Amino acid sequence: MFFNHKLTGADFRTNRAWLERRTPGTASTPESVTEIEITFDYLIGADGAHSASRYHMMKFARVDYQQEYIDALWCEFRIPPSPETGDFQISPNHLHIWPGKEFMFIALPSADKSFTCTLFAPAWHYEKLEKSSPQDLVTSFDYNFPGVCPNLITPEALAEQFTENPHLPLISLKCKPHHFGSSVVIVGDAAHAVLPFYGQGLNAGLEDIRVLFSFMDQYGVYDDSISPTPEARASARAAALQAYTNQRTADTWAINDLSKQNYLEMRWGIKSPVYKLRKMVEETLDHYVPSLGWQTQYSRVSFSNQRYSEVIASVKRQGKLLGVAGLSSVLVSVMIGAGVLMRWPERLSLGAVWRTVFGRN
Repeated sequence: MFFNHKLTGADFRTNRAWLERRTPGTASTPESVTEIEITFDYLIGADGAHSASRYHMMKFARVDYQQEYIDALWCEFRIPPSPETGDFQISPNHLHIWPGKEFMFIALPSADKSFTCTLFAPAWHYEKLEKSSPQDLVTSFDYNFPGVCPNLITPEALAEQFTENPHLPLISLKCKPHHFGSSVVIVGDAAHAVLPFYGQGLNAGLEDIRVLFSFMDQYGVYDDSISPTPEARASARAAALQAYTNQRTADTWAINDLSKQNYLEMRWGIKSPVYKLRKMVEETLDHYVPSLGWQTQYSRVSFSNQRYSEVIASVKRQGKLLGVAGLSSVLVSVMIGAGVLMRWPERLSLGAVWRTVFGRN
């Protein structure tokens, strides 16, 4: 493993790359930088959203590329452990969300009994808070996220963290393909940076590696009986990388879209009565009738290895079934009501029919 090396160029036809090697702890001067050239069998680019590997790969492959910054920034805060007991101030067994339609505040437990918190809000909201006084910041939190300040974070700590911690943008990107020939493949954020609202960025990156090397094994890249020569190995690797691109593109684009949708749901939808009813029905079916294979979208994404693209298809299918079931119940109720009216038209008022069909006033 070599640290302090920066990729500055690559030729994916001749499998050569150029890197700048910097001497740690020295000033950035020409004397402290050495350019080196390396050769490789293939390169795995796992170098993040602003990937140099992807940048150089795009000079060789016809890469469709889409990058987007959403109109929101994020800033990190900390809820300390209780000064009296040293324990968590709120339940560590839950994700805590303070939804605010256009913005939200969330808190996640940490090993030291504190909570790592994040404020997600539009850029204009940050600009407004940056120009306001510390008291205005406290007032804003008290109005939008009741119970946070001063109950969990003191006003002084809130103002200090808001001022000192960076206000950072949120980027998402999609690209296709994720490889070129047999010589380079990109994984993780280099291939599919996603918004953090499903907590799947790291999971999706790790899954990339599992899927990538399962295809390497499937195509016999490391099996000497299948790929006995460097040429045969390169041919098998090219087939494996193509299969990887074909599968992962659909899934990584799917989790990208799911993450965007979940931001809307977390900051707004969770307060909706329709959302609560749907979640109640889905969780009840999942818990009491598991043989139906009914699961919430969240459990499919977070607690299974089901492909992200298949999750979307499954949830759409469940939504249609719920819609049909709801429509059917309404039609049955209407038919019963019509039957009652036809049978006893002279005895029942409209109010009586309503009480007969729905059992309520």
